[in-house]
Amino acid sequence: MREIFYWQALNEALREEMKRDEHVFIMGEDVGPYGGAYGVTRGLYKEFGDERVRDTAISEAAIAGAAAGAAMTGMRPVAEIMSIDFSTIAMDQLVNIAAKNRYMFGGKTTVPMVMRTQGGTGRGVAGHHSQSLEAWFVHVPGLYVIMPSTSYDAKGLLKTAIRDDNPVIFIEHKMLYMTKGNVPEEEYTIPLGRADIKRKGNDVTVVAYSRMVLLALEAAGELEKEGISLEVIDVRTLKPLDMDMILDSVRKTNRVIIVSEACKTGGVAGEIAAQIAEKGFDYLDAPIIRVAAADVPIPMSPVLEKAAVPSVEKIIEAVKKVIS
Repeated sequence: MREIFYWQALNEALREEMKRDEHVFIMGEDVGPYGGAYGVTRGLYKEFGDERVRDTAISEAAIAGAAAGAAMTGMRPVAEIMSIDFSTIAMDQLVNIAAKNRYMFGGKTTVPMVMRTQGGTGRGVAGHHSQSLEAWFVHVPGLYVIMPSTSYDAKGLLKTAIRDDNPVIFIEHKMLYMTKGNVPEEEYTIPLGRADIKRKGNDVTVVAYSRMVLLALEAAGELEKEGISLEVIDVRTLKPLDMDMILDSVRKTNRVIIVSEACKTGGVAGEIAAQIAEKGFDYLDAPIIRVAAADVPIPMSPVLEKAAVPSVEKIIEAVKKVIS
Protein backbone atom coordinates (compact mmCIF):
# COMPACT_ATOMS: atom_id res chain seq x y z
CA MET A 1 0.00 0.00 0.00
CA ARG A 2 1.28 3.48 -0.82
CA GLU A 3 2.45 5.88 1.89
CA ILE A 4 1.34 9.51 1.73
CA PHE A 5 1.54 12.53 4.00
CA TYR A 6 -1.31 13.43 6.35
CA TRP A 7 -1.90 16.67 4.42
CA GLN A 8 -2.04 14.75 1.14
CA ALA A 9 -4.65 12.40 2.56
CA LEU A 10 -6.84 15.35 3.48
CA ASN A 11 -6.26 16.92 0.08
CA GLU A 12 -7.32 13.70 -1.64
CA ALA A 13 -10.46 13.49 0.47
CA LEU A 14 -11.45 17.03 -0.51
CA ARG A 15 -10.74 16.45 -4.19
CA GLU A 16 -12.67 13.18 -4.32
CA GLU A 17 -15.71 14.59 -2.53
CA MET A 18 -15.75 17.70 -4.73
CA LYS A 19 -15.71 15.49 -7.81
CA ARG A 20 -18.42 13.25 -6.37
CA ASP A 21 -20.80 16.01 -5.30
CA GLU A 22 -21.06 19.42 -6.95
CA HIS A 23 -22.58 20.83 -3.75
CA VAL A 24 -19.28 20.46 -1.89
CA PHE A 25 -17.18 23.61 -1.82
CA ILE A 26 -14.28 24.99 0.22
CA MET A 27 -14.06 28.33 1.96
CA GLY A 28 -11.65 30.02 4.35
CA GLU A 29 -8.61 32.23 4.68
CA ASP A 30 -5.90 31.58 2.06
CA VAL A 31 -7.47 28.30 0.91
CA GLY A 32 -7.45 29.42 -2.76
CA PRO A 33 -4.34 30.13 -4.85
CA TYR A 34 -2.12 29.95 -1.75
CA GLY A 35 -3.31 26.41 -1.00
CA GLY A 36 -3.99 26.76 2.70
CA ALA A 37 -1.72 27.57 5.63
CA TYR A 38 -0.60 23.91 5.81
CA GLY A 39 -0.99 23.03 2.13
CA VAL A 40 -4.15 20.97 2.53
CA THR A 41 -6.05 22.76 -0.26
CA ARG A 42 -3.14 23.13 -2.68
CA GLY A 43 -4.10 22.57 -6.32
CA LEU A 44 -7.84 22.61 -5.69
CA TYR A 45 -8.34 26.25 -6.70
CA LYS A 46 -6.75 25.58 -10.09
CA GLU A 47 -8.80 22.43 -10.58
CA PHE A 48 -12.22 23.64 -9.40
CA GLY A 49 -12.07 27.43 -9.75
CA ASP A 50 -13.01 30.31 -7.49
CA GLU A 51 -16.69 29.37 -7.28
CA ARG A 52 -15.88 26.20 -5.36
CA VAL A 53 -12.66 27.19 -3.60
CA ARG A 54 -13.36 30.55 -2.03
CA ASP A 55 -10.96 32.80 -0.17
CA THR A 56 -12.78 34.68 2.57
CA ALA A 57 -12.24 37.79 4.61
CA ILE A 58 -10.26 37.46 7.84
CA SER A 59 -13.37 36.97 9.95
CA GLU A 60 -13.92 33.64 11.64
CA ALA A 61 -17.46 34.63 12.61
CA ALA A 62 -18.25 35.35 8.96
CA ILE A 63 -16.69 32.07 7.81
CA ALA A 64 -18.70 29.99 10.29
CA GLY A 65 -21.92 31.92 9.70
CA ALA A 66 -21.66 31.75 5.91
CA ALA A 67 -20.90 28.04 6.08
CA ALA A 68 -23.94 27.38 8.26
CA GLY A 69 -26.15 29.42 5.97
CA ALA A 70 -24.85 27.69 2.85
CA ALA A 71 -25.38 24.29 4.46
CA MET A 72 -28.97 25.12 5.38
CA THR A 73 -29.71 26.09 1.78
CA GLY A 74 -28.48 22.90 0.18
CA MET A 75 -24.70 23.19 -0.10
CA ARG A 76 -22.01 21.14 1.69
CA PRO A 77 -19.35 23.64 2.71
CA VAL A 78 -15.96 22.63 4.06
CA ALA A 79 -14.87 25.76 5.87
CA GLU A 80 -11.51 26.34 7.49
CA ILE A 81 -10.63 28.31 10.59
CA MET A 82 -6.87 28.60 10.35
CA SER A 83 -6.27 27.78 14.01
CA ILE A 84 -8.63 26.43 16.65
CA ASP A 85 -7.59 29.35 18.87
CA PHE A 86 -9.57 31.63 16.54
CA SER A 87 -12.70 29.52 16.87
CA THR A 88 -13.40 31.66 19.93
CA ILE A 89 -14.52 34.39 17.51
CA ALA A 90 -16.87 31.99 15.73
CA MET A 91 -18.45 30.33 18.75
CA ASP A 92 -21.82 32.03 18.44
CA GLN A 93 -22.27 30.85 14.86
CA LEU A 94 -21.00 27.33 15.60
CA VAL A 95 -22.75 26.78 18.94
CA ASN A 96 -26.00 28.71 18.54
CA ILE A 97 -26.60 28.42 14.78
CA ALA A 98 -24.86 25.40 13.23
CA ALA A 99 -25.35 23.06 16.17
CA LYS A 100 -28.97 23.95 16.94
CA ASN A 101 -30.80 24.82 13.74
CA ARG A 102 -31.72 21.26 12.78
CA TYR A 103 -33.43 20.96 16.18
CA MET A 104 -34.91 24.47 16.22
CA PHE A 105 -36.62 23.83 12.87
CA GLY A 106 -37.93 20.43 13.89
CA GLY A 107 -35.74 18.57 11.43
CA LYS A 108 -37.02 20.50 8.41
CA THR A 109 -33.49 21.68 7.68
CA THR A 110 -30.07 20.11 8.02
CA VAL A 111 -26.66 21.74 8.48
CA PRO A 112 -24.22 19.52 6.54
CA MET A 113 -21.08 21.56 7.10
CA VAL A 114 -17.53 20.66 8.09
CA MET A 115 -15.35 23.12 9.98
CA ARG A 116 -11.71 22.16 9.51
CA THR A 117 -9.27 23.64 11.98
CA GLN A 118 -5.85 23.00 13.49
CA GLY A 119 -4.79 22.65 17.11
CA GLY A 120 -2.02 21.46 19.37
CA THR A 121 1.52 22.34 20.35
CA GLY A 122 4.97 21.64 18.95
CA ARG A 123 5.87 24.73 16.96
CA GLY A 124 6.69 27.11 19.78
CA VAL A 125 4.03 29.61 18.70
CA ALA A 126 2.72 30.35 22.21
CA GLY A 127 -0.68 30.60 23.81
CA HIS A 128 -2.68 32.13 20.94
CA HIS A 129 -1.74 29.45 18.40
CA SER A 130 -1.21 26.26 20.41
CA GLN A 131 -4.40 25.44 22.27
CA SER A 132 -6.40 22.22 22.35
CA LEU A 133 -10.02 23.35 22.71
CA GLU A 134 -11.83 20.22 21.56
CA ALA A 135 -13.69 19.83 24.87
CA TRP A 136 -15.59 23.05 24.17
CA PHE A 137 -17.15 21.49 21.07
CA VAL A 138 -17.66 18.06 22.61
CA HIS A 139 -19.80 19.80 25.23
CA VAL A 140 -22.23 21.16 22.60
CA PRO A 141 -25.22 19.00 21.57
CA GLY A 142 -25.57 18.92 17.79
CA LEU A 143 -21.86 18.98 16.92
CA TYR A 144 -19.68 16.03 15.97
CA VAL A 145 -15.97 16.24 16.78
CA ILE A 146 -13.24 14.34 14.90
CA MET A 147 -9.49 14.26 15.65
CA PRO A 148 -7.63 11.74 13.43
CA SER A 149 -4.06 10.66 14.15
CA THR A 150 -3.06 8.99 10.87
CA SER A 151 -3.22 9.63 7.13
CA TYR A 152 -5.61 6.72 6.70
CA ASP A 153 -8.00 7.95 9.37
CA ALA A 154 -7.77 11.56 8.22
CA LYS A 155 -8.90 10.74 4.69
CA GLY A 156 -11.62 8.27 5.60
CA LEU A 157 -13.09 10.40 8.35
CA LEU A 158 -13.05 13.63 6.35
CA LYS A 159 -14.97 11.96 3.53
CA THR A 160 -17.53 10.68 6.03
CA ALA A 161 -17.80 14.10 7.66
CA ILE A 162 -18.48 15.81 4.33
CA ARG A 163 -21.28 13.37 3.56
CA ASP A 164 -22.91 13.67 6.98
CA ASP A 165 -25.98 15.88 7.41
CA ASN A 166 -24.77 17.32 10.73
CA PRO A 167 -22.14 19.96 11.50
CA VAL A 168 -18.72 18.43 12.12
CA ILE A 169 -15.72 20.03 13.81
CA PHE A 170 -12.70 18.39 12.18
CA ILE A 171 -9.53 19.11 14.16
CA GLU A 172 -6.11 18.42 12.64
CA HIS A 173 -2.90 18.55 14.65
CA LYS A 174 -0.36 20.94 13.17
CA MET A 175 2.48 18.50 13.89
CA LEU A 176 0.84 15.65 11.96
CA TYR A 177 0.74 17.19 8.48
CA MET A 178 4.18 15.87 7.53
CA THR A 179 3.72 12.42 9.04
CA LYS A 180 3.24 9.56 6.59
CA GLY A 181 0.91 6.61 6.63
CA ASN A 182 -0.58 3.87 4.46
CA VAL A 183 -3.62 4.95 2.44
CA PRO A 184 -5.30 2.76 -0.21
CA GLU A 185 -6.00 4.20 -3.64
CA GLU A 186 -9.50 2.76 -3.76
CA GLU A 187 -12.54 4.46 -2.27
CA TYR A 188 -13.18 4.07 1.47
CA THR A 189 -14.83 5.87 4.37
CA ILE A 190 -14.64 5.40 8.14
CA PRO A 191 -17.83 5.49 10.25
CA LEU A 192 -18.11 8.11 12.95
CA GLY A 193 -18.12 6.80 16.50
CA ARG A 194 -15.83 3.84 15.91
CA ALA A 195 -12.49 3.77 17.71
CA ASP A 196 -9.45 1.81 16.51
CA ILE A 197 -7.01 -0.39 18.38
CA LYS A 198 -3.66 0.87 17.14
CA ARG A 199 -1.72 -1.69 19.21
CA LYS A 200 -2.96 -4.74 21.07
CA GLY A 201 -1.76 -5.38 24.61
CA ASN A 202 -2.65 -7.01 27.90
CA ASP A 203 -1.32 -5.01 30.85
CA VAL A 204 -2.61 -1.42 30.52
CA THR A 205 -5.13 0.31 28.25
CA VAL A 206 -3.96 3.67 26.93
CA VAL A 207 -6.75 5.79 25.44
CA ALA A 208 -5.55 8.67 23.24
CA TYR A 209 -6.39 10.72 20.17
CA SER A 210 -4.70 12.94 17.59
CA ARG A 211 -0.92 13.33 18.04
CA MET A 212 -1.05 11.73 21.49
CA VAL A 213 -1.65 8.37 19.80
CA LEU A 214 1.83 8.57 18.29
CA LEU A 215 3.34 9.32 21.70
CA ALA A 216 1.40 6.43 23.23
CA LEU A 217 2.69 4.05 20.56
CA GLU A 218 6.25 5.22 21.14
CA ALA A 219 5.82 4.67 24.88
CA ALA A 220 4.42 1.21 24.18
CA GLY A 221 7.50 0.35 22.16
CA GLU A 222 9.78 1.43 24.99
CA LEU A 223 7.82 -0.41 27.67
CA GLU A 224 7.74 -3.60 25.61
CA LYS A 225 11.50 -3.84 26.21
CA GLU A 226 10.69 -4.12 29.91
CA GLY A 227 8.00 -6.74 29.40
CA ILE A 228 5.06 -4.32 29.83
CA SER A 229 2.30 -4.66 27.23
CA LEU A 230 0.15 -1.62 26.36
CA GLU A 231 -3.07 -1.67 24.40
CA VAL A 232 -3.35 1.67 22.57
CA ILE A 233 -6.84 2.79 21.59
CA ASP A 234 -7.29 5.72 19.23
CA VAL A 235 -10.79 7.08 19.78
CA ARG A 236 -10.64 8.99 16.44
CA THR A 237 -14.02 10.64 16.99
CA LEU A 238 -14.54 12.35 20.33
CA LYS A 239 -18.22 12.74 19.60
CA PRO A 240 -19.74 10.26 19.04
CA LEU A 241 -17.42 8.34 21.37
CA ASP A 242 -16.87 4.59 21.12
CA MET A 243 -17.11 3.67 24.79
CA ASP A 244 -17.83 0.03 23.97
CA MET A 245 -14.33 -0.52 22.60
CA ILE A 246 -12.74 1.36 25.49
CA LEU A 247 -14.66 -0.68 28.08
CA ASP A 248 -13.86 -3.94 26.32
CA SER A 249 -10.18 -3.11 26.57
CA VAL A 250 -10.41 -2.03 30.22
CA ARG A 251 -12.22 -5.29 31.00
CA LYS A 252 -9.19 -7.12 29.59
CA THR A 253 -6.33 -5.07 31.12
CA ASN A 254 -8.02 -3.78 34.32
CA ARG A 255 -5.92 -0.61 34.15
CA VAL A 256 -6.34 2.53 32.07
CA ILE A 257 -4.48 5.73 31.26
CA ILE A 258 -6.02 8.52 29.20
CA VAL A 259 -3.69 10.83 27.27
CA SER A 260 -4.82 14.25 26.04
CA GLU A 261 -2.88 17.32 24.96
CA ALA A 262 -5.61 19.59 26.31
CA CYS A 263 -5.52 21.07 29.81
CA LYS A 264 -6.48 18.48 32.39
CA THR A 265 -9.27 20.45 34.09
CA GLY A 266 -12.60 20.03 32.28
CA GLY A 267 -11.05 18.14 29.38
CA VAL A 268 -12.13 15.20 27.26
CA ALA A 269 -9.86 12.92 29.30
CA GLY A 270 -12.03 13.65 32.33
CA GLU A 271 -15.20 12.78 30.42
CA ILE A 272 -13.76 9.45 29.28
CA ALA A 273 -12.58 8.73 32.82
CA ALA A 274 -16.05 9.51 34.20
CA GLN A 275 -17.73 7.16 31.74
CA ILE A 276 -15.27 4.37 32.56
CA ALA A 277 -15.98 4.90 36.26
CA GLU A 278 -19.75 4.86 35.67
CA LYS A 279 -19.88 1.87 33.35
CA GLY A 280 -16.76 -0.15 34.12
CA PHE A 281 -15.74 0.51 37.71
CA ASP A 282 -15.75 -3.20 38.56
CA TYR A 283 -13.16 -3.85 35.84
CA LEU A 284 -10.55 -1.59 37.45
CA ASP A 285 -7.71 -2.87 39.61
CA ALA A 286 -6.13 0.58 39.93
CA PRO A 287 -7.20 4.24 39.74
CA ILE A 288 -7.67 5.85 36.33
CA ILE A 289 -4.77 8.14 35.46
CA ARG A 290 -4.98 11.14 33.14
CA VAL A 291 -1.85 12.37 31.37
CA ALA A 292 -2.78 15.83 30.15
CA ALA A 293 -1.45 19.35 29.75
CA ALA A 294 -0.87 21.62 32.70
CA ASP A 295 -3.53 24.23 33.38
CA VAL A 296 -1.41 27.05 31.96
CA PRO A 297 -1.37 29.07 28.73
CA ILE A 298 1.05 27.28 26.39
CA PRO A 299 4.49 28.93 26.64
CA MET A 300 6.49 30.03 23.61
CA SER A 301 9.77 28.64 24.95
CA PRO A 302 10.28 25.14 23.48
CA VAL A 303 11.57 23.89 26.82
CA LEU A 304 8.60 25.23 28.75
CA GLU A 305 6.15 24.14 26.05
CA LYS A 306 7.43 20.57 26.29
CA ALA A 307 7.20 20.69 30.07
CA ALA A 308 3.55 21.78 29.89
CA VAL A 309 2.19 18.96 27.73
CA PRO A 310 2.26 15.14 27.71
CA SER A 311 5.40 13.35 26.56
CA VAL A 312 6.53 9.78 26.05
CA GLU A 313 8.35 9.97 29.37
CA LYS A 314 5.21 11.12 31.20
CA ILE A 315 3.17 8.30 29.69
CA ILE A 316 5.79 5.73 30.73
CA GLU A 317 5.83 7.18 34.25
CA ALA A 318 2.03 6.91 34.46
CA VAL A 319 2.08 3.31 33.24
CA LYS A 320 4.60 2.28 35.85
CA LYS A 321 2.55 4.01 38.51
CA VAL A 322 -0.68 2.28 37.53
CA ILE A 323 0.89 -1.20 37.54
CA SER A 324 2.89 -0.76 40.75
